[in-house]
Parts: sequence; structure tokens; C-alpha cells
Amino acid sequence: MLLAGSANPGLARAIAAYLDHPLHQGETLRFSDGNLFVRVPTNVRGRDVFLVQGTAFPVNDNLVELLFWIDALERASAASVTAVIPYFSYAKGDKKDEPRVSIRARVCADAIEAAGADRVITMDLHAPQVQGFFTIPVDDLYALPVLCDTIRAADVPDLVVVSPDAGFAKKAKRYARRLGAPLAIADKERSDHTESATVVDLIGEVRGRTALIVDDFTVSAGTLTDAARVLVDRGAAAVLALVTHAPLTEQAVERLAASPIERLYVTDTVEAGPVELTDRIEVVSVAGLFGEAIRRIARRESVSVLFD
Repeated sequence: MLLAGSANPGLARAIAAYLDHPLHQGETLRFSDGNLFVRVPTNVRGRDVFLVQGTAFPVNDNLVELLFWIDALERASAASVTAVIPYFSYAKGDKKDEPRVSIRARVCADAIEAAGADRVITMDLHAPQVQGFFTIPVDDLYALPVLCDTIRAADVPDLVVVSPDAGFAKKAKRYARRLGAPLAIADKERSDHTESATVVDLIGEVRGRTALIVDDFTVSAGTLTDAARVLVDRGAAAVLALVTHAPLTEQAVERLAASPIERLYVTDTVEAGPVELTDRIEVVSVAGLFGEAIRRIARRESVSVLFD
């Protein structure tokens, strides 16, 4: 059974279309005091339920709704509950890197398990080690093949792949290898929690090339736009950007509009947000990846081919 919460209705419909399988839309009510109420629309007793519910904007509402859905399905005697979380927003909180702070991703993982989830399917976790916070199976899918196919179809000339910081260099190298392009790495400094960072240096040659900045997510677009300006200063002929998750703010859209980035490619893991996307932002669907993962899990087949 495929069930959709309120966070990703469009992606859920696309997954259902890929699978040629009925989609059940759950009932979610928001009361005036901020309380949430969810109700499963049909009998799920003895069924394997795949629940599509991300944790993008509004993050905390969607996270709590996810927990309520899992609990409701467990109490309705579902045989298993697989939480399909296209964007796991708290994945960045994967460590205690300063005094007296919470490891937020671990708290969320514990809550999802405590609610009764049997498995999690997600995409491009900011920190892959978050999988280890769960004791249940976690499939962390890669948007890379779909996004790379989009870039190939655009027939971009003289491409160079750019990592926005050293931490993403290993993943950026996979993009470069798949696209048959060289790799450059920006050096970024972050001094606080204001969702902004400064690009201070660039390793690699971009002069006369089309630079493609790749990243797993962006909220403020500060790193992307800073990197884009450095790339233009270093002689890049054009700048594109490619990001899996884009829970963009109003400030981010303004920054992108004023930046040298000609086009930003994002996936449909994030649907709702405080701002409308502009024509400069192109949304690429990853419904096929999630659909194939669901199909293989339901049939008790290997999903490892999706990571190849």
C-alpha cells in the first residue's frame, strides 16, 4: 500500500504513476492551536505500507506528522511501515561539535524508530553516517544518476564540476567521473550558524569552461552564489548549479537572481516552501528512483543496483 502524507503530495503521485499502483491520500488536520491530527483512510491490517512524508518546510510540523502517521499505521496493525522521507532535514545535525548542543539527527532517528517504523528510504543524506543512528534498515538513495542525465541532455560544453567545499569533494568527484569532466574544489569558511559561509579560495582550473557547482542541499544559497562569483572572477565562461534538496528561503531566491548562476537544477524532494521558484530554477523528478526502490523492497529484491 502506498500512502501519502501532506508534505510531498506531488512526488507521491509521481511515484504511484511510476509504479502504476493506487495512491491513498491520508487525512491531515491542523487545528487552530497548532495541534495535528492524522487518519489512515482505509484498512491496512496485514499490509506492507510505504508512507511518503518528507520533513521539509514547515520542518517541525512535517516531522511530527511523520511520527503520527507511523504510530497510526502501527496501531492499525500494518504488517510493516516503510517511511519514505525524500528530504531528511535534520541530517545535518549529526555530531556534537560544540558544547551543550543536541545531536538532532540522532534524536529524530530515535523518534522515528520509537514510533514504529520498520524501514526508512531517503535521499542524499547530508551526512551518510546518519544511517548508523538507526537500528532499522535505511536506504539512502542517490539523485546523482538522474541529475547527471539532465546535464547530459542539456549538452553543456567544456564542463568542469565544482565542489562548493572540501567536505563535499568526494561526492563531487562522483559527479565529475560520471559526466567525464574535471573537478575543481572551492575552499569555504563558516564562522557561525547564520546559514552563510564565505568562499575564500579555489583549487582547479575553470577558465573558459562552464562551471557546474554540485551540492546535496541549499537553504540560503549563500555558498552557491559566493562560489559562482569566485568562478566568474577566475574566468569561468558560465556557471550552473545542481542541488538535490532546495528548501529555499526568500533571501535565497533574491541571491540567485542577483548571482551569475544561469540555471539551478533541483529535485522534487522538497515541494512546499515560503517562496515560489523562479524560471531560473528547474525541477527534476526523482520519483522513478523512489518508485524503483519501493518496488524492489516490496518484492524482496535487492536495491543495490540503484547505488551503482
